[in-house]
Amino acid sequence: TSTRDKMDVDKAPSKLDVKELKRLKKEKKKFKEMKLLQKLDQNKALKASIAEAAKPVPKNILSSVKQGVGRDYTVGIAVPGSILDNAQTPELRTYLAGQVARAAAIFNVDEIVVFNDKAEGEATGRGAVQLARVLQYLECPQYLRKHFFPIHKDLQYAGVLNPTDMPHHLRASEESVYREGVVTEKEAREGTSWVNIGLKSECLVSSSLQPGLRVTVRLPEGYSWDKLIKGTIVSPAEPRTEGGLYWGYTTRIASTLSQVFTGCPHKGGYDIMLGTSEKGTNVEETEIKGFQHLLVVFGGVAGLEAALEADDKLDATDPAELFDLYLNVCPDQGSRTIRTEEAILVTMASLRDKIVRANCPST
Repeated sequence: TSTRDKMDVDKAPSKLDVKELKRLKKEKKKFKEMKLLQKLDQNKALKASIAEAAKPVPKNILSSVKQGVGRDYTVGIAVPGSILDNAQTPELRTYLAGQVARAAAIFNVDEIVVFNDKAEGEATGRGAVQLARVLQYLECPQYLRKHFFPIHKDLQYAGVLNPTDMPHHLRASEESVYREGVVTEKEAREGTSWVNIGLKSECLVSSSLQPGLRVTVRLPEGYSWDKLIKGTIVSPAEPRTEGGLYWGYTTRIASTLSQVFTGCPHKGGYDIMLGTSEKGTNVEETEIKGFQHLLVVFGGVAGLEAALEADDKLDATDPAELFDLYLNVCPDQGSRTIRTEEAILVTMASLRDKIVRANCPST
């Protein structure tokens, strides 16, 4: 027995061995923790890179006007307010208006005219007002909406709207020589005003303006938000004419089809007025000549014929008589009807190259 006990004592680890084992165990634990932290950091970096890749790449943001080439022509569309009357729920009405805004933004539309295509006495006007309000809401940069759009029933379901994300819808981190802003009530010295342009600090402009006014501001190149920013008030058209930027669209309401043409905001009116109908000429067989202001008019469920019939100021018997071009943009359509929001996309896609060629013959 004494021999066995002696052997057990010999086999038992020394005091030094126990300390070494504890140290090794501690190091192993520390190594595991380090490996785990590295893995977590790698996962975070991977998630961040995926999130960054998913963000839309900012387009048409100018840090210097010299980078762009101006565009002096405009493209407008006219749509009937009655298209909202066919939507079954308020949510769908709002979403439909959002589809029109998205189509306009994608194809660089500069003006949207919402017109009434129903005769007097019919339930009229409500759809046109709501469509115009939603269009204006989606055109306005997010940081300015609270200043111009109080809570309203027409915007109750604005949460279902997809953002238009136009070039003037700038983030605070994005640098652009032009920005949209609103004149604030902050007191400024005589002959100047403070403008909120969506940055951390407000911009000082050398014009005395009424608070609440929406303005387009041109900023100095290489400005920094943490210093006093001084800007210049410019025309809302300057980003387009000087920098070649798409700067959103204007919205107006016309009570009749004839007012779509007579209410033109451009001096001299529209150079080319284009109507769309399945009874028109094949768009592939048509070329557009050079123009300054183009307007494309879309009909509602009953087509442009219904809008013509509802307008007692027009003597024409056929809508084709009202337009310079009367086009069928989808000659072999598979569906019996093309909805107006679909027609905008099809038409603008068909006309895009023709519009560019008309104004830039070398392309």
